[in-house]
Amino acid sequence: MGDRSKSERAEKPDRSERPEKLDVPQGTLELMILTILSREPLHGYGISQRLAALSGDRFKVNPGSLFPSLYRLEQDGKLKAEWRASDNNRNAKYYRLTSAGRKQLEQHRQRWDLTAFAVNSVLEGA
Repeated sequence: MGDRSKSERAEKPDRSERPEKLDVPQGTLELMILTILSREPLHGYGISQRLAALSGDRFKVNPGSLFPSLYRLEQDGKLKAEWRASDNNRNAKYYRLTSAGRKQLEQHRQRWDLTAFAVNSVLEGA
């Protein structure tokens, strides 16, 4: 067991090639869920996968954050859910936006645009 040879160490993938994992910025998970669901209905795992794919694998949301958010959005009338078979024939709860959810998405998006502009202005020294 001791020291590994240089060739063994060289075979390990370079960490710089993998995207840096980032925490989902506070207050943006709901915005991202609503945005993803504005495109098509998906189940929870599908939402998680889409978020990872769209962020270049930088954002990974854990189920302990995702599912309470989905539950809250459903209870608030922003999402409607129905059980149906997924692609692998398992029963899954699919979520879709309601009209109230679309309105909420628009409000979240406007607030995000203002926030991003303000932060960028500070970073650029405006």
